[in-house]
Amino acid sequence: MEQPVETAELVAFARCCETLSLTRAAAELGMPRPTLSRRLTRLERRLHVRLLRRTTRRITITDAGTAFYQHARKILDAVRDAELSLQPSGDGLRGRLRVSMPPMMPTSFHAMVNTFMLEHPGVRLEIHTSSRHVDLQTEGFDVALRAGSGIQQGLVGRLVTRQRMVAIASPAYLERAGTPRTVAELARHRCLVGFDRAELPQTHWPLRKGGAVRIEGAVSANALDLLFGLVLRDQGIALLPEMLVRKALAEGRVRPVLERSVGSETQLTIVYLERELMPAATRAFIDALNVWAKDSLQKASFLPDTLLGR
Repeated sequence: MEQPVETAELVAFARCCETLSLTRAAAELGMPRPTLSRRLTRLERRLHVRLLRRTTRRITITDAGTAFYQHARKILDAVRDAELSLQPSGDGLRGRLRVSMPPMMPTSFHAMVNTFMLEHPGVRLEIHTSSRHVDLQTEGFDVALRAGSGIQQGLVGRLVTRQRMVAIASPAYLERAGTPRTVAELARHRCLVGFDRAELPQTHWPLRKGGAVRIEGAVSANALDLLFGLVLRDQGIALLPEMLVRKALAEGRVRPVLERSVGSETQLTIVYLERELMPAATRAFIDALNVWAKDSLQKASFLPDTLLGR
């Protein structure tokens, strides 16, 4: 009769999936790397399937490993919640919570995190900032705030707000380079572009009536605050979220460009793993994040006062 899978093997496997590094996983688990490797080998032999492909430098997860990780993560979360239920805490919420956020979050977000920590001192928060869409299932995140549509299988998305993307430039730049009257004229302008899903520089901007126009990026960056800062410094035209540039538009420090032609609507979504029993700490943070987003994101610019020159 086959021996059942041990919890220690599941822990080793899950941490390797989340770090994609044997060395880092071993360090986080506080064990020698050879011990970790033996546990992974023993697990694969029990299951008669290759879960991970391991080299000296990196780990890749097989299709079978991805499927198995989803089940392993649920089991480990259930064990964690069972343990935490026996540990006293001021409000009963304990454990680690891993969150992915875009960079340059506003100060109101910092205040929300501070309030959450005061209300739930037993929760250990890990907040990672990145423009990249992290894979919650394989990278071990509980919650993410991300722009754009499209929710991968196994995740749940809670829509926070919709926002327009608008092309803008400074008055000084438009006076120097001229104001484009048609989308074709963008070819002779300095375009400041972001990255598609934080992976590759944009080569096209969307059009409001469908389709796209090809643009050439004078600067490409996955940091929206950098692009906006370059616009304010008269470096070119950028396509940015309206909430980010709303105050500067109202003050006349930037102007819309081809407002009726170039741009699109995107949405901001709270994304989390689909689970039958969600950990209480995860639910509490999602609720706090949702309240903050609805109260703050539609009221203020997304950038700190220093960049806006106040």
